Amino acid sequence: MIIQNEVDAPLSPLIGKSVCILGYGNQGQAHAQNLRDNGVLVRVGSEPGTRGCTAAKAAGFEVLSSAKAVENADLVIMALPDEIHGKMWDSAIEPNLAPHAVVGFLHGFSIRFGMVKPPAHIGVVMVAPKGPGKTVRDRFVMGQGIPSLFAVHAGGVNASNTRALGLAWANGIGSLRAAIIETTFTAEAETDLFGEQSVLCGGMLALVQVAYETLVEAGYPPMLAYIECCHELKQVADLMYARGPSGMRDSISTTAEFGAFDAQHILLTQQLRADFKRILTSVQNGTFAARFQRDADDGFTRLKKMQGAALQHPIEATGRAVRGLIPWLKDEQK
Repeated sequence: MIIQNEVDAPLSPLIGKSVCILGYGNQGQAHAQNLRDNGVLVRVGSEPGTRGCTAAKAAGFEVLSSAKAVENADLVIMALPDEIHGKMWDSAIEPNLAPHAVVGFLHGFSIRFGMVKPPAHIGVVMVAPKGPGKTVRDRFVMGQGIPSLFAVHAGGVNASNTRALGLAWANGIGSLRAAIIETTFTAEAETDLFGEQSVLCGGMLALVQVAYETLVEAGYPPMLAYIECCHELKQVADLMYARGPSGMRDSISTTAEFGAFDAQHILLTQQLRADFKRILTSVQNGTFAARFQRDADDGFTRLKKMQGAALQHPIEATGRAVRGLIPWLKDEQK
């Protein structure tokens, strides 16, 4: 179901209600600011002395500890890292929830994989914007919005109220200006993880690294290898984002389009399909989530080791050299 009409997702159920946003990071600050600009009463839960606490106070929000912020809130929005949901839920959130509270998630991960198990009387919804927090905020300020996925996991004591608050939240951050797409926690969590691992992050990084190494090993200058296989990626990705696959092909040279089809016949192997299915299975059966949570509980020992190794790859030094030739790139990141 796709919702684009104010009648189906009015903001009014949130007006006069108390909204608590736990966390004031990338997404948290965008949701807090957009909801406040739409007349919603928002307070932020963030521990004293943290960057989030300092930033939220500077932005004019009432800031309390997470445990205090949750008390008597009608809608509690979990804008916290996935890996701490379980501990925060057990220690600060569930013990302090009002009986009528609705809890909102930005991602289905911790519900889908059992890190958080709300009691039956608590309503559980999800609003997952399909873009980073900066985009959520920037588009809102421009009078626009980005789509969000929406789901109701549990109706709680008042199912109609739970749904209404969730849809009002999606409207309040600006998503009704684009579309609110109804789904399930399971579908959102599994497709999001698979997309990140197979294409958006894991697949992209693997392709870029192997392509860079192939050119350098063949004797080409590292700077050329970086420009052709990494730096220019954004230009093509922007075309895909705005126009889709066929629109991207229509916008590149005939040589590039012919070469793309030619290379696909080599790259689209049965082994690639099998590897993608393996990644999906790891997401679906929970083994990825278990690996992630184990490493989080261990202080991210494995992640830090992988990060350290990646930083030593020659592509990093080459990339810094290329970006150093383009001073305006720094201005675009502000």
